[in-house]
This record gives sequence, C-alpha cells and structure tokens, in this order.
Amino acid sequence: MTRSQLTPARTAPPAGLPARATPAPTPPPASRVGWGAPLAVLIVGMFMSILDTSIVNVAIPTMQNDFGTTPQNIQWISTAYTLCLGAVVPASAWLGDRVGLKRIYLISLIGFSVASALCGLAWGLNSMIVFRILQAIPGGIIPVTCLTALYRVVPKEKIGTAMGLYGLGLVVAPAVGPTLGGYLVEYVSWRLIFFINVPVGILGALAALAVLPTFTRPAARPLDIPGFASIATGLFALLLAVSEGTDWGWSSYRVLILFTVAALSLALFVVTELQVADPLLNLRVFRYWPFINSLLLIAIVSIGLFTTVFYVPLFLQEGQQLQAFDTGLLLLPQALVMLVCMPLAGRLYDRIGPRIPAVTGLAICAGGLWLLHGINADMTHTEVIWWLMVMALGIGLAMMPIMTGGLSALPAGILNSGSAVNNVVQRVSQALGLAGLTALATAWQAQDLAGRTGLLDPVTASDPHITALGQQGPLGLYPLWQRTNLDVLASSYSNIFLIIAILLAIGALLALFLRHGPAPTPSAHPVDIG
Repeated sequence: MTRSQLTPARTAPPAGLPARATPAPTPPPASRVGWGAPLAVLIVGMFMSILDTSIVNVAIPTMQNDFGTTPQNIQWISTAYTLCLGAVVPASAWLGDRVGLKRIYLISLIGFSVASALCGLAWGLNSMIVFRILQAIPGGIIPVTCLTALYRVVPKEKIGTAMGLYGLGLVVAPAVGPTLGGYLVEYVSWRLIFFINVPVGILGALAALAVLPTFTRPAARPLDIPGFASIATGLFALLLAVSEGTDWGWSSYRVLILFTVAALSLALFVVTELQVADPLLNLRVFRYWPFINSLLLIAIVSIGLFTTVFYVPLFLQEGQQLQAFDTGLLLLPQALVMLVCMPLAGRLYDRIGPRIPAVTGLAICAGGLWLLHGINADMTHTEVIWWLMVMALGIGLAMMPIMTGGLSALPAGILNSGSAVNNVVQRVSQALGLAGLTALATAWQAQDLAGRTGLLDPVTASDPHITALGQQGPLGLYPLWQRTNLDVLASSYSNIFLIIAILLAIGALLALFLRHGPAPTPSAHPVDIG
C-alpha cells in the first residue's frame, strides 16, 4: 500500500473559513503506557482549581467581618475571580499550543500556589480582590490544560475510565468544598482555605515535572488579538451583568448596557474567528453535532449541580440555623456517592458508549431534583441527605460520559479549542443559571410574601392564638413573621428545583442522540478538517 493510500483526503475549506485556519496535523499521543501516574497529577491540579471556587464561598461571611465591609462589597471576592476567568479561559488553548502543555501546566500550578499564599496574607478587601484576580489567571488555565493533556496521554480505548477518574475533580470538588471550608472556617481560620493550596500546588508541580511527558507542540501561531479582545470583553460584560443584576436591577441602564456590549462583542468574535487566518478558538468544533449536544447537556447538568450546591446549604443555614461545618457534613454523602459512581461511569463508557449512562443518569438526577422539590421548613436532615444522594448518583453516572462523548467526536487537531469551549460553557452556564434562577426566586419571594401579608389580618381576627401573640406587641408576632419568611423561602426554592428537574428531564431526551457502543477505532474516526 502506498503512502498516498494511507493519507486521508483533505477537503476544501467551506465558505467563510480561510484556508490557513486548517488545524495542525494530529499530534501523536505522548504516551501509551504508564498513563496512570500522569493522570493522577492532572487530577490533583484540576481538583485544586475547582475546589477553590466552592470552598471560598463558605468563608465569605467571616471575611466580611474581618475586613469590616458590606455584603455587596465582599461579593467582589468571588465576582472578580469569575470575571477574570471569562478572559483567561478562551486564551488557554492558544497558551497550551504556544508554551507547551507541560510547561504551561507547571507554570500554572506554581502561579496558583503563589497567588493562594497572597490571598491568605491579604490585609483588606482591596488586596484580597487583587490577589483573587491573580489567582484566577492560572486557575482558568489549569482545567483546559488538564483536559487536553489527558487526551494526549491516555489510550483511546481507556479514555472513558480516565475521564471517570478525572471527573472526580470536576464534580466532587464542589461538593467537598463546603465541608472542608466549613471546618477550616469554624475551627481554624479562613486563611487556611488559601494556604492549603500552597503545599498541594508545589507537590503537584514537582510530580508533574517528574511524570508528565513532554508533549509535541504544533506549529507556533500568533495570538489572535481581535478575537481575544472581543470574547474577553463579551464574557466579562456578560458575567458582570449576571453577577450584579440582582443588586443593580435587571432593567437598570448599567445591566442593559452590559448585556448589549456582551451580545455585540460575542457576535464580533464569531465574525472575527471566521475571517482570521489563525483563530483564537477554532469554531470548527461546532460542526460536530455530538460535541454541540454534549455542550447543551453539560450546561444543564452544571446548572443543576451548582444551583443545588448553592441553595441547599443556604436554606440549611438561613432556615434551619445550621453552622457551616454541620451544613458541609450533610453535603458530604453526595460527594461520596459521586466518588464511587464516576469511575464506574467511565468504565461503562468504554464498554457501551455514552448514551445509556447519560440517559439513565439524567433521569435519576431529575428524580433527585423532584425530591428536592419537596423542600420545606420541617424537613429532616435524613431526607435532605437521601435527596442529595439520589441527585449525586445521577450526576455521577451522566457527567463524564457526556463530556467524553462530545470531546471524543473532535479530531485531535482541534481538541484544544474543544477543551476551552467546554470550560467556557461550564463557567457561563453556572453563572447564568444561578443568576437567572436567583432572580426568579427573589420575585417569587416578594410576591408570595405580599400575598401572605395580605391574608394576615383576616387570619388574625379569627385565630385566638395569633391575636394573643399580637397583644404582646411587635416582638410577640416575631415568631410568626420568621416562620412566614421561612415558608416563603422554601416555596421559592421548591419552584427552582422543579424547574431544574424539568430541564434535566429534557436533557435525558437529548441524551438519546448520543453515541451508543464503544468509541470507534482511530482508523474509523471521522476525518473532517475542512
């Protein structure tokens, strides 16, 4: 057989895409043996970067007291981190190609450790915000780099198993964060939630230096400055609008202007990427329906997971007066369920493909959110644990087969762009989902509270017990007011969980279009570079 017979035919580029935008030839895998140790190193970095996004939220009230600032200002510790990620993540794919996957991973781990140490030493709100921005730069690069490197070190036939293990950092870290953070804040110091990253990052960097192979780099390409400027501006404006929409008002001029800037900038980004010779992100990833479908499903699962992780602890602490650590303990069983399920889901993916685990997992997850729909002021902690464990079982089965199936549909030459797009979708969907549902919950609470208050006078007149409380003065009615607010809060959260359950049920239907059966062999992989 001649060399020409072994080389796949290259099709002409479609209209609107320049010829030079053709991705680099598929780099050979860095290693086909001994991939367990490199995978473990990548999991450490991924776990550390994702854990930091959830563990910090537990310490926000304590930091507010120490810094002597307002609730609105202290939220910028989280908001600044999120906004910086919107600018960093899209450029991560280019950095990985330009600097090299191993080198950029080492730099990011060390940079994350240094920035974490600075956060732990912060002496005020302004210094903390600056250090969090510095921390977000490597924090945004690490997940994209890890995901791309994983596909380069793991054999194709084992990619499901590897992604199942890799997913422990992606999904388990947000669930473990409140427990670990609650303990450190309550019994030690909030500063330790940052200092703990330092030894982990340094040891991870040393391990990466020892066991990670040197990856083949594609041909150097210049930074697409117009593309970077447009997507960074668009994501920054979008994330800022959804982060501050509740405080500024969703119909305020500031928020409307930000949404307009975001829409125009992202539209400009698409136009730019279709015209430039060396795009920042190769939009050919959107030519593959399995990848697009996986992005839709990942967005739904991300909304379900992070909204639940946000609202359940909030209700337990505000409604049932639990301390941060006790709340974290109630969330720990769901993390353990995912810890067990995700490696099993990865093995299932290797044997039967993504469709069955994804459909089954999303259906179970929808059932768990339906159970959470029963949230109320009198629910027991046992009920909460079981409801969350059912949800965690579904996410553990579905998340990584969905992501793996989507990325595996892409040629290796554009996998970097696929990893970056994947991470952008996760971050943006989490922010948009949480902001949108919070806006709905706030509106429902105001409407429900007004309705209950309007009924209070007739009830008071016919209920001797309430009349007796009223005769004790304003403080006598305080327990009634407190209970009414708690019922209103529970009712709004119940509606939120119902909406997410419906979204997950729709996701289960979309998952029917995922691939069934083991991944095709490399020779059967579709070649589509035009």
